[in-house]
Amino acid sequence: MKSRKYLIYDVFTDRPLAGNPLAVVVECEGLETAAMQAIAREFNLSETVFILPADNPRHRARVRIFTPEYEMPFAGHPTVGAAVALAEEAGDDGMAGMFVLEEQIGPVRCAVTKGRGASFAEFDLAKLPERLPLTVDPAAIGAALGLAPHEIGFENHRPSLWAAGVPYLTVPVAGQEVAARIRFDNTAWTELAPPKGEGIVASAYIYCRDTVLHDSAFHARMFSPGNPAIEDPATGSAAAAFAGAIVHFDEPVAGSHAFWIEQGIEMGRPSRIRLEIDVEGGRIDGARIGGHAVKVAEGLLFA
Repeated sequence: MKSRKYLIYDVFTDRPLAGNPLAVVVECEGLETAAMQAIAREFNLSETVFILPADNPRHRARVRIFTPEYEMPFAGHPTVGAAVALAEEAGDDGMAGMFVLEEQIGPVRCAVTKGRGASFAEFDLAKLPERLPLTVDPAAIGAALGLAPHEIGFENHRPSLWAAGVPYLTVPVAGQEVAARIRFDNTAWTELAPPKGEGIVASAYIYCRDTVLHDSAFHARMFSPGNPAIEDPATGSAAAAFAGAIVHFDEPVAGSHAFWIEQGIEMGRPSRIRLEIDVEGGRIDGARIGGHAVKVAEGLLFA
């Protein structure tokens, strides 16, 4: 029986037992898809990433990302965690700096700064956010979140559907107190949310400007419907999609804009996601997601 090394990282945090946990399985050449899915189910974390040799020799590695139920074309905290793991496993003289990871969505350029305890990784979005049609009544969205109609929206922000590889229904709410009262109704959400393929519906990304940390620009929560539904403590792919909503509603001037997004606070897993957006002519010209990751465990997988 072949053994494979695995690492557990907490991502989008600079301290252990916070952020979003991730399993990273290394040296996965020859591992079949069904085995990867079974291993992800065994870890039972929101995502598990598998490291494989790159198809292009100029790239650092190919990665495949699995939830316990299905494979994802792209996800933010697995990208950050995989990039940090590869840089740290390479040692002090290894490949930090910039490199490319091959994901199902396409090549993803990453930059890693190794640090003591926690390293920082940032990646370019392989796909810029795109607005998708949405015809759902905001009152129905509020009801599925346990909120009243008047608590949905702030300023000119309204619910909208965006995707930068994975779609999210972004829902602005009146403030942090409202966000804390959310009671996610899995059945109601599944009935109203647009599908994102293979019978899975778009997840809920709730946000407001009212924040816990003084330098955060937005406070967020993310709920993914399923059996059971889950809340995610940090969601990079949702932040990537949310970039579209920021530019659409806030209309920032041309140039680069950086935002810290706090998430996971209600879960006791505080997380910090850095979102950078380049704006040109009122449109997104480029965007990056970044955050820290810290290793909390490692071992051998006999499978």
